[in-house]
Amino acid sequence: MALAFMAAAPAGAQTTAEAVTETGASALLEKHAALAGRLAQNPYHRPLVLESSETPNMVKGHAYAVLDAPFNTVSTTFKSPPLWCEVLILHLNTKYCHASANSSPSVLMVNIGKKTPQEIKDAFALEFNYRLGVATPGYLATQLHAEKGPLSTSNYRIELEAVPLPGGKTFMHLGYSYGYGAVGRLAMQAYLSSLGSGKVGFTKVPGQQGEEAAYIGGMRGAVERNTMRYYLAIEAYLSSLSQAPAQQFNTRLQLWFDATEAYPRQLHELDKDSYVTMKKAEYQRQQGTTPG
Repeated sequence: MALAFMAAAPAGAQTTAEAVTETGASALLEKHAALAGRLAQNPYHRPLVLESSETPNMVKGHAYAVLDAPFNTVSTTFKSPPLWCEVLILHLNTKYCHASANSSPSVLMVNIGKKTPQEIKDAFALEFNYRLGVATPGYLATQLHAEKGPLSTSNYRIELEAVPLPGGKTFMHLGYSYGYGAVGRLAMQAYLSSLGSGKVGFTKVPGQQGEEAAYIGGMRGAVERNTMRYYLAIEAYLSSLSQAPAQQFNTRLQLWFDATEAYPRQLHELDKDSYVTMKKAEYQRQQGTTPG
């Protein structure tokens, strides 16, 4: 599903902007209707559909989910670059995130690295440009885009769009993708055959004759795992907002870790105490705004 992004338009272009907004919202609501059966019954035991695709130079993951949060809350969160950082830091590989205050477009400096404690200087620095495409009472579309990534990858995109649903809920599409050339593909394959060996995604693929179906591996497996981790971070962040502000971050950590442990074959990496201790230290570092 393509997201609709618009630059600031002059008054004469208002009709076009409204048409783009209406098209995006209608398409997402149609997707919600088309996925109704899979959202209600699936292996994830939550209203979620996870999909992925791979081409010779790009891999993409998509999460479609019904969020138990009102649209205004979702919109407020993802219209704010600093609040994006509050979500992204929950991911195991995110070591640091800081949103610029005085640039246009806003820039998120994100360091990604190991799934264990790591110095910032040893993590890869991603520079995401944040773009708010559409923000109306009935539709939201935002995008993070980074030109360069680790292991010779490129064109990183995290895209989010949402529409309100009855009953104070929200339907969301989260897209996560990155590109690679020949060098990047070889680097990723080397990683997947070493540190990433044996790791799988969520899509089941038919086995050989007489064999059971197996989970997808390789680059599609990797993008599915990370798409799921980002989705669960969104879910944990929104669920934490019912707590007192001083309790919210710890609540997010507990919720995110417990949610990932529901899928141990794909997502288990370390024990809960190790995750919480690591993330508290990284969050404290992040709150200082300067990588250290």
